[in-house]
Amino acid sequence: MRSWQSGAESVRPRVQGKSDGRSGRRLGFVLAGLVLGALCSLPGPGIGQELQWDRLAEGLDVTLWSPGARCHKNVPPLLIVKVDPERLRFSTYHFRDEGLAAPLTIQEWQRRTRADVVFNAGLFREDYSYLGLLLKDGRALGKRHPRWQGLFVAEPVEQGLRKARVLDLSVETFAEDRPAYREAAQSLMLLDEQRKLRVRQTGKQAHQTVVGENLDGQIMVIKTADVVALFELAECLRDGLPGLTRAMAMDGGTSSDLFIGAEVLANRRDLSEQLPWRSLVEGSATRHIPLPSVIGVLPRRGG
Repeated sequence: MRSWQSGAESVRPRVQGKSDGRSGRRLGFVLAGLVLGALCSLPGPGIGQELQWDRLAEGLDVTLWSPGARCHKNVPPLLIVKVDPERLRFSTYHFRDEGLAAPLTIQEWQRRTRADVVFNAGLFREDYSYLGLLLKDGRALGKRHPRWQGLFVAEPVEQGLRKARVLDLSVETFAEDRPAYREAAQSLMLLDEQRKLRVRQTGKQAHQTVVGENLDGQIMVIKTADVVALFELAECLRDGLPGLTRAMAMDGGTSSDLFIGAEVLANRRDLSEQLPWRSLVEGSATRHIPLPSVIGVLPRRGG
């Protein structure tokens, strides 16, 4: 089994006189200055307004966020891909289910699936079997892990359910014999709806991939630009992105990967040399190892 960067899952609570004349006017100026200074020092607006997004397609936006003073000094810039599940769909893949003899690199997965975006699906064993529950078109490709509480689900079976979600299995149920969603990938819960961190502080650093959802029901795929401790990353997401309601950590280290297809990037050809995140998504700045399982983001059929 591949080593996990953060340790076992845990739940931690969020650590949370009279005057007149000239003297009165001077005091009024001082107070006004203090109020103005306090207003200027307040944190900026939430995730939907603060981040400057680059649109690649309808329902698909990208940004590179530098947390700065919002987070611990060791948290690197974060690549964030925002997906609207009403316009785009998610599909899981495993190389054995595809009839392949060996895992593929993320570039090879993208060429095979023709997905707009591809990212690593989660942890796996030394024999490349998926470590946790993995559903493809409602078929189980991996067994449920008894302790991990994060479950990314997509493509509901019945109408009325959101197209994609991050479930917290500590407070929600998911019936494997009659799954409510066709696609699912299980991993470690990182941040829950109560703003509680669900990982321990170990100090181990690695590249990380995170999947979360925001207040608008959009899915956020987050990839670190450099190594970071998972606990510090969770703190940063909690404190710096208040619109992020839930988040789960996928596999870290060399397995952490995200790739955007060249056809999608071509939509921003006018800014191709200026986009600060381009090298992080086109495969030129990262070492890519073969991945047995990935999640693809694709246009909805007939859309």
